[in-house]
Amino acid sequence: MILSAVLTPLPVLIPTLAAAITLFAGRKPRLQRAIAIMALGAVVAVCAALLYLADRDGTIALQVGGWGQSVPGMGPLGITLVVDRLSSMMLLVSAIVLLTVVFYAIGQGIRDGDGRQPVSIFLPTYLVLSAGVCTAFLAGDLFNLFVGFEVLLAASFVLLTIGASTDRVRAGIAYVMVSMVSSLIFLIGLAMIYAATGTLNMAEVAVRLNDVPPGTRGAMFAVLMVAFGIKAAVFPLSTWLPDSYPTAPAPVTAVFAGLLTKVGVYAIIRAHSLLFPGGALDNVLLVAALVTMLVGVFGAIAQSDIKRLLSFTLVSHIGYMVFGIALGSELGMSGAIFYVAHHIIVQTTLFLVVGLIERQAGASTLQRLGGLAAASPLLALLFVVPALNLGGIPPFSGFIGKVALLEAGAQSASVLAWILVTGSVVTSLLTLYVMARVWTMAFWRARADAPEGDLADASPSSLIDNSEEDVAYADRDDVGRMPVGMLIPTGALIAVGLALTVFAGPIFAFSERAAAEVLDRGQYISAVLKP
Repeated sequence: MILSAVLTPLPVLIPTLAAAITLFAGRKPRLQRAIAIMALGAVVAVCAALLYLADRDGTIALQVGGWGQSVPGMGPLGITLVVDRLSSMMLLVSAIVLLTVVFYAIGQGIRDGDGRQPVSIFLPTYLVLSAGVCTAFLAGDLFNLFVGFEVLLAASFVLLTIGASTDRVRAGIAYVMVSMVSSLIFLIGLAMIYAATGTLNMAEVAVRLNDVPPGTRGAMFAVLMVAFGIKAAVFPLSTWLPDSYPTAPAPVTAVFAGLLTKVGVYAIIRAHSLLFPGGALDNVLLVAALVTMLVGVFGAIAQSDIKRLLSFTLVSHIGYMVFGIALGSELGMSGAIFYVAHHIIVQTTLFLVVGLIERQAGASTLQRLGGLAAASPLLALLFVVPALNLGGIPPFSGFIGKVALLEAGAQSASVLAWILVTGSVVTSLLTLYVMARVWTMAFWRARADAPEGDLADASPSSLIDNSEEDVAYADRDDVGRMPVGMLIPTGALIAVGLALTVFAGPIFAFSERAAAEVLDRGQYISAVLKP
């Protein structure tokens, strides 16, 4: 227990302290990089230890500050940090992604074509983002979950607008406005819950909501679902995402796509299973899951830029996770948890591959791409493995997660669940079509056959309707050369994705234990409110 108490706050403390140190070391980039890598490497080790301890010993709860139960009849005061199988799995997968992407960013040179970018603030802000992610996963009370979201928002805006190009500032403003609306709705939900229960500690709220009238509980749940639905990009609250993520540098887009929406999904799981069990809004969530799947994948079909295309597939596959959550069964929840871990890895990998495509070809627009398989067979391999995984081709982890969700839907046997099963299969097939389309146009056909294939190689002065991003790449002398420092992290993340397939048995078994623990909220409540 002493080891657990020591390790629990470290995923937040380590990147926070490292962010402060790297900020003061802004004039020493090598020192900055070394500190960031060591800090995130330490976070990976700590999170792996926490996952082992949570699986062995059960839920770990830490009352920060030693307040304890200072008032008779009340739960713990102050900040509560909780580690169970779900949160520890989210922490470890997130830490692996954060470490891999920082290696990629350093290999890329952090900036992506614009010499005006203030790269000295990238690593401190990135570490703050890491601390915000870990805060959200560890939070045992709703207010500190809100704090984690706000830390993410502040760091995300800086990373999204780094370089201050017109497109990035515009996207950053839209992102912040949407996030502020989400935060305001979340605050309204917090006020409602505190007024009804007198606490924001999630374990206490779970107990005290039993005495709240069902109509009031439903209203509070609906408010939280809207707030978390915006952050998770659940349709119709997802329209902001495809316009915001593609404008950022490749490492930033990869982290945003892989992690930030999953923090919202994690919050939905906690609200659905811990605070408001009973399935009051399950049918609404199932409908939202179906529409999210279909709208996302149809949006992807209509895109010509690979980053926007992947942003729409990101929205689409959030629907699978919401599907599993809304089923409310142990198999559905375990499938959703497994799929979250799979999707974090695969979606991040694909956005890293897009960064390599931009380096190799000078563009990410399908009209200007072609012949990449011949120009770089290694790049073709790096793309096709996660693309097939995202499409759900057996035996990859995407197929395993989808089969679990489809089986859970079939076991539910309701008409709406069967409609979701059908929609899931259609979405998977269309995702495979989208990935095949990218492969055919960007990798298989000749560059000369691309409608604008000559523009990606042209000088900026000869471009008329070129985007700012393509101008930046066309003007660089390193286009056509992919740095080893970008290739190795991408390959490493592909290996992690393949590990989810090779070790799918024990990993899915862990997901089943995590799902059982999540649905049996008594374990969480007793761990936090123990005498």
